[in-house]
Amino acid sequence: MSLQLSKTLEVFDNPNTERDYIIQINMPEFTCLCPKTGQPDFATLSLEYIADKSCVELKSLKMYIWSFRDKGAFHEAVTNQILQHLVAVTNPRFMRIKAIFNVRGGIYTTIIAEHQQPGWKPKPTIDLKHI
Repeated sequence: MSLQLSKTLEVFDNPNTERDYIIQINMPEFTCLCPKTGQPDFATLSLEYIADKSCVELKSLKMYIWSFRDKGAFHEAVTNQILQHLVAVTNPRFMRIKAIFNVRGGIYTTIIAEHQQPGWKPKPTIDLKHI
């Protein structure tokens, strides 16, 4: 079976634009190459976002994430690049990506990058533990 790796992210209309709700997507199989050594770097990506008008389509997201496997990239750069691409196609109210890279040379690296629409404020939450 041949897979066509793609940098194209597809979207669909948010079915509930009247409400802020959190979409969480975990991607435990992210791989890119160290630009210094050419060795593979492995990470788990966690994406959280509050959609505005568009949501990211999951199959296109998977193919997009897989497209990095043969690309050299520093952890900081690739995490921010992914956030930038996702924001460009979905224009979310809020988006956070957390990249937890596997140990390399005794060092763990975690990168967290965020975006927030100008003027958007999260609504206060109710602590259900006290009800």
